[in-house]
This record gives sequence, C-alpha cells and structure tokens, in this order.
Amino acid sequence: MITALTAASSSFIYIPAGAARIFPIQHLANVLTAVMLGPAYAVAGAFTVSLLRNLTGTGSIFAFPGSMIGALLASILYKKTKAVAFACLGEVIGTGVIGALCCYPIALLFLGKKIALLGFLPAFILSSFTGAIIAFILLKVLLKNSYLKKTIFQNDMVNRRM
Repeated sequence: MITALTAASSSFIYIPAGAARIFPIQHLANVLTAVMLGPAYAVAGAFTVSLLRNLTGTGSIFAFPGSMIGALLASILYKKTKAVAFACLGEVIGTGVIGALCCYPIALLFLGKKIALLGFLPAFILSSFTGAIIAFILLKVLLKNSYLKKTIFQNDMVNRRM
C-alpha cells in the first residue's frame, strides 16, 4: 500500500529545483517502509516506486540506485538502533550522499558538468533531507499511538524470527 501511494503521489508532487526535481514523498516512504517493514520490503518498495515513476515519465534512472541504497541504509540503521532519527539519517546518507555520488558520473553524461554539479547533486541531497525530516516528524507523531507502536514492534519480532 505504501508503494502504491508513493508511486501515485510522488509522480505528481515534487518541488522544481532548476534543472532538477525534489521528490520528498519517495524518501518519506523509504523511511516509513524501513521502520515498519524492514530491509527487504524497503529495497523492494524503493525499486518498485522508481520503476513505476519511470514508466509514468516522472522518474529518472538516478532514482533506482539512490533510493534503494537509502532505503537499505535506513533499514539497517533502524534495525541496529531502534531510533527513528538513525533511520532518517540512513536515508539522507544513503540516498543524498552515497546514491548521489554513485549516480553523478551518469548525470555528467546525460546532463553535462554544470547541471550535474549545480542542479543534480543539490537536488538529490535536498530531496532526501526533506523526506527524512517529514518522516521523522510523522513517525514521532505516529509512534505516540500505542497501537501503531505495538504493530511495528510485532513486525520487528516477526522479521527477527525469519
């Protein structure tokens, strides 16, 4: 469900940033999926959303590795620390830094040096940072609800048994 909502909403909701676009909802979904469902679902969700966005014409080839690295790192850090802040930090480092640096050579080829450096890199960093901040606030509010906290904890226990 998170994947379907993210694909639909992030295809139309973005912040124009010069030659680039900022998609905070996709990064929000990466963190939510990482915290609530774990690494496998987070990576699969990030891949699916990137694929669907590419098919609708609003995605880019840069979203695949960046989002998957961010979702995986968010999951790993959350699993190790049980802290929402670390899940959000994982998204920013994974997508905004590692993902951006991995995709930078491709951006150079397709966008040129000036746009890749001044448009692509800042947009990747801002997008993941914005999504992570929204995720942090949303998860803090949601985790105050004891039912949701119990559900997340139960999912975590199921994932540990596997």
